[in-house]
Amino acid sequence: MVIEEIVTNIKDMKKEEVENYHIEKVYLESADLMKRIQRVKTDHGKEIGIRLKNPRDLVAGDVLYKDDKNLIIIDVLADDLLIISPRSLNEMGVIAHQLGNRHLPAQFEENDMLVQYDYLVEELLQELQIPFKREERKVREAFRHIGHSHG
Repeated sequence: MVIEEIVTNIKDMKKEEVENYHIEKVYLESADLMKRIQRVKTDHGKEIGIRLKNPRDLVAGDVLYKDDKNLIIIDVLADDLLIISPRSLNEMGVIAHQLGNRHLPAQFEENDMLVQYDYLVEELLQELQIPFKREERKVREAFRHIGHSHG
């Protein structure tokens, strides 16, 4: 089976509707969410090719396949993250500037900044005394590096 487009996302389906399906999951690392072409295997051992026609990242909950009884959806493996919780706008500005200089991609959930674990960033946060914790957590989308050069 080759998947060329995403059917929907499970969050856009009604809960009662989802309960009527047998669900298989494809577990991906967050970095694999950016790959348009890949071969994957469901948690039931079914091999699937993904070759998306439209250039877009996969997102947790994307439905790859749907028939009368079955759904195959994307799930994401947990990443090793630093969850940064600045106490003020000043702390957010300082750490955002520091991480921006390192070209580290970040995601935001409410008042927290999430970055993939890096021991140098951990040392920086300790030095700046900005509150953080290290945690294994699933993210919905890939950490995307933004192309930039200092030319």
